[in-house]
Amino acid sequence: MQKSARDMVLSLALIVLAAGVVWLFIPHTDGEPEVKRVDYRVDLLTARRAASYPVAAPEGLPETWKPTSVRYRGTEDEAWHLGFRTPEGEYAAVEQSAGKREAFIEDKTQRAEETGATQRIDGETWTRYEGDQYDALVLEGTPGSTTVVTGTASFAEMTKLAEALRTE
Repeated sequence: MQKSARDMVLSLALIVLAAGVVWLFIPHTDGEPEVKRVDYRVDLLTARRAASYPVAAPEGLPETWKPTSVRYRGTEDEAWHLGFRTPEGEYAAVEQSAGKREAFIEDKTQRAEETGATQRIDGETWTRYEGDQYDALVLEGTPGSTTVVTGTASFAEMTKLAEALRTE
């Protein structure tokens, strides 16, 4: 009985030692993983040629704004998406579409509610939306398309993104 207990303890010690060695050789990263920056220039040019509305993208944002996702769907809704990781580590995106305005806003803001508050950015009126997951700024007065700046970012960061938007 003593010999089998001794063998079990030695086996367990050997397993723990082997696991420790393996753990030492596996790379460990501290904190959040590095977010990859995407190059959206080609997608932007393609979208601007194909879309029936002026496609917006930021110009002059600092390098701390990392573009993380881009896509253009040229189907009937002509949806443009450009997502960023903000300097504060949050998410902000430019969303545009020629589809149905109300459904598009509801989808892209994840059902955020219109607050009734507006703000002027570069001479244009943007309406604020607040939600459980995303907040948003929605550009008013753009017949034929809808432009939304949305995400988990603060309204200050979303305003900075909206200020940088250019259509050509």
